[in-house]
Amino acid sequence: MAKAMKLPASRKATIPVMTFGVCAACDPRIDNQSRERTVNIVEILANAIARHVKMPDGASVGVVWTPVLIDGEEQADIVARQFKETGVGAIVCAPDTWAFPQLTLMSLLAHMPSDIPINITCGNSAPKPGVVFAHAVNGALAQSGRLTHLNVGSWPDTGMKPEPSESTVEALVDWCYAALTYAGLRGRRVVIFGHDSMGMETALAQVTATRNRFGLEITRLDMKLLADMLQKGAYDRKELAKLRSWLNRHLGDRIDLSQDAASGKFDRSLAMYLIMRDLMNDLKAVGGGFMNQLEWASDTRGIPLPICDVAESLLNSTFDHNGRKPVVPFATEADAQGLLTMLFMSWLSGGNPPLFMDFRKVWEPWEIQRLAAKLNIKHSEEDLWAQRGIVDGDNSGSASLDWAGRPGEQIREIMKRVALPGAELHYFPGGGNSVTFISPGGIEGIAARLAYSELSGMFSLVWDEASTVDLPPALAEAIASSSNVTWPHTWVVPKYATMAEYKQYAPANHFHMVWNLGAARLQYWMDLANVLSVAPWQARPSFVEGLDRPAPLLYLLNGGEGPAKLMRARGR
Repeated sequence: MAKAMKLPASRKATIPVMTFGVCAACDPRIDNQSRERTVNIVEILANAIARHVKMPDGASVGVVWTPVLIDGEEQADIVARQFKETGVGAIVCAPDTWAFPQLTLMSLLAHMPSDIPINITCGNSAPKPGVVFAHAVNGALAQSGRLTHLNVGSWPDTGMKPEPSESTVEALVDWCYAALTYAGLRGRRVVIFGHDSMGMETALAQVTATRNRFGLEITRLDMKLLADMLQKGAYDRKELAKLRSWLNRHLGDRIDLSQDAASGKFDRSLAMYLIMRDLMNDLKAVGGGFMNQLEWASDTRGIPLPICDVAESLLNSTFDHNGRKPVVPFATEADAQGLLTMLFMSWLSGGNPPLFMDFRKVWEPWEIQRLAAKLNIKHSEEDLWAQRGIVDGDNSGSASLDWAGRPGEQIREIMKRVALPGAELHYFPGGGNSVTFISPGGIEGIAARLAYSELSGMFSLVWDEASTVDLPPALAEAIASSSNVTWPHTWVVPKYATMAEYKQYAPANHFHMVWNLGAARLQYWMDLANVLSVAPWQARPSFVEGLDRPAPLLYLLNGGEGPAKLMRARGR
């Protein structure tokens, strides 16, 4: 008699690791030597993914590969079962011979979720042309309305273990990071402490849209819980002493304790780091945000509490008093869309620290040149700040401490450039300490901002490649003093946008940057997540070879990227 199976009563939730499944289609008429070569290619590409793709915390991703070549429906069923049993969340098909699309990859995909990321990576070989199959199946899937990414790479036509070219692997790894970010974040959650972000409509937690589009849950906790836990002392006091000692050792008198009751308020703001960190750990949250203004630190009808700038900065950093740690993207002012921007870009980059900034003053070339002349500062054609202008990126909270240095720099060197001035009391009568530094020049990455439209029901990403620049000290001081000198400053120069364009198309008052993130990864992710790409810069070509991902065939068959994404959003 049949009986239902009882599952174990587990008391601890485990977070699944993202797993990639690598396979290949084949033709049963193909000779055994070519079949063995195809299996070898599957193994080679699977190992390349395992070597190069990591979770944001540095853990290895899961990679499984199958020696079962998909000749027809029976093998498709076998591989589908293997992939389901091992929790595969993204599929890479690596054909090296001709095969029949419907009998092979299309039959496999019939078993899988309709939005599972699919990559077809092949060499451009002639003897047993896997590239012919790749075009055939990619075209068939595009005509059926299914998104796929085709990576026509290169590996030798002969030899039993052909090594793919560096560019082939690089394109595959970029796609894998996009698939990891898209599929790996589904079912995860972020935590917003407080309610709507200071009434800023461009920062609202679009709860339903975020759930439906990205598979992310937004857990909302009231700031009263934080105030109560702070009042109760619901944190480890020994760890608080360790954190305070660590900051004292690195910063010394750069911690401003001149304001009334400053030392006690500073300790309370550090306790908030421990409280929020522990709450998010308990919820296994991948990111968070804290409202702060106005109720927490600014509203004198209540009891203003110390600001949490140091806590926010530490969460966004790759280190704290315990040493190296994973980044937890964290937004000031409960800016949910800013949080999502930082979260996605940090995961795409492999866990690099995000920067939260005000889109403050845009200094057009003529304007910064005029200020330089007033200060008797000379410049040349080699000075990017003079030729292109800058954006003064600064905000009172949430600036990752890593951005006081360059990628890979030692913690002690980074901390030499950080100071914690007293809070500006006209903004924050609750006191506490801000974080300040000036980011060094020469850091490259993506500057971007997510936006939502009720009209289309879709998210968009306004983005450009960008770099930071150094300014002459007197010019840097003058520009920092023109906004908020006690806050962090990063001088950002977009790669393609002019300052006239840039200042018109900012979708909010905040923007964000992550280093060592290229355009292709971002574009692959926008495809998978069906996010509209907004890069209307006249100087940017529609396709930059070697930097951009090739547009999916699905887009070309449906009027272009924007129209195709709109149709996908409507379920067409």
